[in-house]
Amino acid sequence: MASVTLKNIYKKYPGNVVAVTDFNLQIKDKEFIILVGPSGCGKSTTLRMIAGLEEISDGELYIGERLVNDIAPKDRDIAMVFQNYALYPHMTVFENMAFGLKLRKVPKDQIAKKVEEAARILDIAHLLDRKPKALSGGQRQRVALGRAIVREPQVFLLDEPLSNLDAKLRAQMRTEISKLHKKLGTTFIYVTHDQTEAMTMGDRIVVMKDGIIQQVDTPTNLYNDPVNQFVAGFIGSPQMNFIDAKLLKNDGKYIVEFGSEDTKTTRGVKYTVEVPEAKADAEVLEPMVGKEVVMGVRPECIHDEEMFLSTAKTGIIDTTVEVTEMMGAETYLYINCEGIPLTARVSPRSTARPQDKIKVAIDPNRIHLFDKETEKSLIN
Repeated sequence: MASVTLKNIYKKYPGNVVAVTDFNLQIKDKEFIILVGPSGCGKSTTLRMIAGLEEISDGELYIGERLVNDIAPKDRDIAMVFQNYALYPHMTVFENMAFGLKLRKVPKDQIAKKVEEAARILDIAHLLDRKPKALSGGQRQRVALGRAIVREPQVFLLDEPLSNLDAKLRAQMRTEISKLHKKLGTTFIYVTHDQTEAMTMGDRIVVMKDGIIQQVDTPTNLYNDPVNQFVAGFIGSPQMNFIDAKLLKNDGKYIVEFGSEDTKTTRGVKYTVEVPEAKADAEVLEPMVGKEVVMGVRPECIHDEEMFLSTAKTGIIDTTVEVTEMMGAETYLYINCEGIPLTARVSPRSTARPQDKIKVAIDPNRIHLFDKETEKSLIN
């Protein structure tokens, strides 16, 4: 098994196109790390550089203690699982899984033993004589994983391996891959654009944007303590609500104010959320008083329950319900407050219906504040 270290890695294409910028990451032995971000953020390019399928423009890549910049992919002791499975259609499942070992001149009895063991782990032993066209998408994905397992690599690289599967199968395969990681005790580096996959599978997650690492952290820390507005909006489903606001100070307390001006009646429809003392770091907030900020609040932190509304001292706002989505265990309310669209995740017992005018309360203990100019986090 092996650690993977990326030091000041760059990927530049002709025409001065920079796909990955100053990428620094230490991946521990046996860690399950996930690279996540929108399309075009450089995550697959980074994975392909680790695999040796893309040349590194600048920087150093180590697998274990060995510098591998100039080492051919076949000699890096890695195995890659692709999005499209890349199975040979004319070969059986057994032959597909055995192919890499045959090339290495591994004895036949050892090949049979390794393939049968991998097939047992992946529950595809009954499919060994079939060809890929006779398999479902999930079964093909297991064969692709099996082909990687039999090689017993130091590092597994997985490039969006579940994106071709339907939602139910994807959820099932997420669990299977997590169990497989624990069973094999190998370093896994996994690329996805699906933040649900990232949150449920990774020991740590690397969030990327425009070829630059935004934050590397555990799923819990990314969710609760995002370093900037991009990470806050990318992690979490439905995504965090963002409200343009102004930070004020009143009687020594920090207040977040938002809403609109009603020019016809010269009456401003303004709402305020008081920043709790536990969150109010004067060193950070004092320079921002009087300035524009962005308040972030997750859908589950907007409440329509009477019990919450009756005890809330701050953050109660008037909204109009535009759409409701019954999700079974919860309901999503798509609401509008003074032209600001918001999503609330509420109890399935909620009686709110489209066009209803309802009050909701923002939980002040769960708000996030971001600098409007830099988008950096002020409070979480």
